[in-house]
Amino acid sequence: MKNNYSKSEVNPFMTFGKMPIANGFLGQKDFDKEFFFEMKVGFDEKLSLFQLLEHPSPKMMFNENYPFFTQSSKFMIKHFEDYARWVKKKFFNNTKKIIEIGSNDGTFLKNFTRDNLEVYGFEPSKNVSDIAKTKGINSINDFFNSETITQIKNYKNNIDIITAANVICHIPDIKELFRTIEQSLSKKGVFIFEEPYLGSMMKKVSYDQIYDEHIYIFSVSSIDKITKNYGLRLIDVLEQSTHGGSMRYVIGRDGEHATNKSVNLKLAEERKINLDNIESCKEFKKNCEISKKNLRSKIFDIRNDGKKICGYAATSKSTTILNYCDLGPDLIDFICDTTYEKIGKFSPGKHIPIKDMNYFYENPPDVAFLFAWNHKNEIFEKEQSFSKKGRWIAHVDLK
Repeated sequence: MKNNYSKSEVNPFMTFGKMPIANGFLGQKDFDKEFFFEMKVGFDEKLSLFQLLEHPSPKMMFNENYPFFTQSSKFMIKHFEDYARWVKKKFFNNTKKIIEIGSNDGTFLKNFTRDNLEVYGFEPSKNVSDIAKTKGINSINDFFNSETITQIKNYKNNIDIITAANVICHIPDIKELFRTIEQSLSKKGVFIFEEPYLGSMMKKVSYDQIYDEHIYIFSVSSIDKITKNYGLRLIDVLEQSTHGGSMRYVIGRDGEHATNKSVNLKLAEERKINLDNIESCKEFKKNCEISKKNLRSKIFDIRNDGKKICGYAATSKSTTILNYCDLGPDLIDFICDTTYEKIGKFSPGKHIPIKDMNYFYENPPDVAFLFAWNHKNEIFEKEQSFSKKGRWIAHVDLK
């Protein structure tokens, strides 16, 4: 599917080559049927918006076999507990209805089930939506839009809090999204969401943030410009450590909330480093090419020394790294993971076998490529035994 938020000009500046579905872990019998698309990125200077130019259909990515469960990470469970406390402290005032867009297995929303609220989640992937229902969440197994929200009675101008986390960047039609948000929020209602932050991605050269699900990588500048088209205003921003560097955005109706000084401070900072224009993208492209060259050189040196390398965590992000850098099973022996749905399958595109954690412990490699580098603290604490003997590498700085 082609992607373009508006009629303004989107300037292509880089391609990562042919990419498969990032979470499309597959069996051998499906190798010949694997879907690929050209993963090109561009920048809309009118909106300061970094985006994929094309992407697969959302139904190809989010379905009954979606292999990511928020509850599998202790770090994310703790983060969502803290996030929920923050929401309650800042915005609970006669709150009656709360919605989460992309509610996954209900890890975030379960923090609100005892607050005498109407709690709704929208989750298109049936397997994780079903888990949320076991936690007492009214999980609607569908994409969030102007049609599906009608399943909530009296929703117009009547939703007090709408939230999301690492989801808004997945939604191709953000015109439709923001129109629906504007129609749904109560007078003093707020839309709060967290997304991978463009500034963090460019600083760390963490190009693995770019994959089929991440249609947009937002900045404060882009969100500020987009919201003004819908009678809304960006009223607060807070940096987060999740996903290797994220931003929490708070949006309300124009004129109904004071704007925190953090917004203007961040806008000024982004202008200073050209994050609001395409110059930063040109520099990012150069840095990606250098990172790719250095990573391949590092891995070839390790293999030439006769050492074994495995991947640690079969993440969606790893699909970008492996395919962009052309790293296959001749270089990476296997990838270990804890997710039952992935074990015994192969990585998208490069077809590296996925093994369970027992295989990792019984066949310890010399070097582990940490694909889940954004969870490094949690993983390093868990894998202290390996750290004493083996070596960790990543395409980003692990310090």
